[in-house]
Amino acid sequence: MDMTNRRKPVLELHNATHRFGTVIAVDNVSITAEQGEFLTILGESGSGKTTLLRIVSGLETPSELGTLRIAGEDVSKTPASDRDCTTVFQHFALFPHMTVGENVGYGLKVRGVALGDRDQRSREVLDLVRLGDKFDRRIHQLSGGERQRVALARALVTRPAILLLDEPLGALDEKLRVDMQVELLELHKKLGMAFIYITHSQEEALTMSDRVILMRRGRIVQEGAPRDLFDRPESRFAAEFMGVENAISGTLEETIGDTTIARIGVHRVRGFWSGPNAALPSQPVCICVRAERIRLGVGGEEEPNRVACRPGATIYKGKYLDQILDTDIGPLNVRIWDRSVDLESVTHLWWREDDCVIVPDDARGESIP
Repeated sequence: MDMTNRRKPVLELHNATHRFGTVIAVDNVSITAEQGEFLTILGESGSGKTTLLRIVSGLETPSELGTLRIAGEDVSKTPASDRDCTTVFQHFALFPHMTVGENVGYGLKVRGVALGDRDQRSREVLDLVRLGDKFDRRIHQLSGGERQRVALARALVTRPAILLLDEPLGALDEKLRVDMQVELLELHKKLGMAFIYITHSQEEALTMSDRVILMRRGRIVQEGAPRDLFDRPESRFAAEFMGVENAISGTLEETIGDTTIARIGVHRVRGFWSGPNAALPSQPVCICVRAERIRLGVGGEEEPNRVACRPGATIYKGKYLDQILDTDIGPLNVRIWDRSVDLESVTHLWWREDDCVIVPDDARGESIP
């Protein structure tokens, strides 16, 4: 999505807070989504992402709310059934006693649409999800992927302004989940409506999204394009959640131009600062390097961020090996694609400056945004 050519938001949610007793599930959160945007809300269990989606859908009444508009209409007091959005859940909640066509058309039936019209619209949307020949089938006759597409069709048949997806692929096996990611992307492209997708999988977020909102403890930690969260995390939590294997505690020493220098024991490590605020000398930092960006060295070559190492445990991952190397700054994970590498001859490892992200170390007392 071209974020420089912004359109009017189809969702505007401002200053939402929700409490369950003394627990704050959503803490003064504001989000927007544009027409045609694929927005992913990402986070660990208990981060507040599903509660936030339920507030948007009307299934949860927030404890405090500034504004909530869908397609320009104030829906803060509108019941869920009258909001211009529909939800696809992880557990499809299809009616086993109904046919596929009856399941898809149920929302239209509730809205008083005549039988002929709702059958026609149900068939149209089943064609869209490639289930046009399953109109008269029973739910138990369908595979898991087909049931998922029925649930999608049921949500789409009412032609909502926003499609809400609450971990919809969580109940599928890995191969089917990957296939459904592709199908969802194709469907989103055809329909041009806003998709708001909830997941705890950083892989799904990176693959499918125009924009990602990362949540933790009811708050937004970071948001931006998938590449921003992957390559420029703003905190230790964001880095580790987005899959950084090597996160090493250190102390910020100085910043010279675009280069940030941190100290880990006797080692001075050079990287780039990615924190949300200016770097401060002597502050606790986390040095983040992805396993696939660490290089192996032999002999006396001069390389940046060089650390002596010794082979440790090997983790077989099929297509590659994750090799743990023992160093005096702690064990580091290195991804090895070439099985012919002689680890016994490796004397050191190193990484480039622009492959090293330095962020505030929120695990050592930094405030969580």
